[in-house]
Amino acid sequence: MLAAVNGRALLDRFAPFDLDRQPDRFTGLHLYLLRSDPAACFAALDRGKVDYVPAPARPIENGCGYADAAILRHAAVSYGGDLLLRCGALIPLLLWQRSVVEPAAQQAFGEKVSAIRNYGTYSCRNINHAPGERRSQHATANAIDISGFQLAGGTRVSIARDWQDAGTKGRFLHAVRDGACRFFGVVLSPDYNALHRDHFHLDASRWQVCR
Repeated sequence: MLAAVNGRALLDRFAPFDLDRQPDRFTGLHLYLLRSDPAACFAALDRGKVDYVPAPARPIENGCGYADAAILRHAAVSYGGDLLLRCGALIPLLLWQRSVVEPAAQQAFGEKVSAIRNYGTYSCRNINHAPGERRSQHATANAIDISGFQLAGGTRVSIARDWQDAGTKGRFLHAVRDGACRFFGVVLSPDYNALHRDHFHLDASRWQVCR
């Protein structure tokens, strides 16, 4: 019986990644591998019937540009329009939306999430916009800044306004921040520094930071 269980675990570990499957202990490994395998990453989007189109490559110049990116055209929640991200960052975003944000909203508010507000993805700039710093993950479309959420009933939850809230909104925001750390390499929130007082920075880099 043990051999059968171990065999199934190995099959699960190396099976094609399935966006519709509940995340498990191998999900982090799958995400790590997808970041360096664009063909497998796009195949995962296709299997998940994600409404996207491949984004034309933007050759890297002065540290800015991207390849292997996708334009998300529609999802179960609104992102305020088409969303451009490298495939290796879009997959964890969709996982976070589906397996963290949506269940947390139902648990906290008894409502669906209708929108995830964001400050954008691709931007040719340095970390913290600081001269002399290295390029941000935004410079390669490998990051997104989340500013808040809107519920189906119209309620808005703002990171800038509600992060310190001692009630339901604050607990929801801390829960979805913590949940993002399962899928993204770097997750920065208002707990990190004042520059992130109004948003979560989520990126699919190989660094591991959750603050």
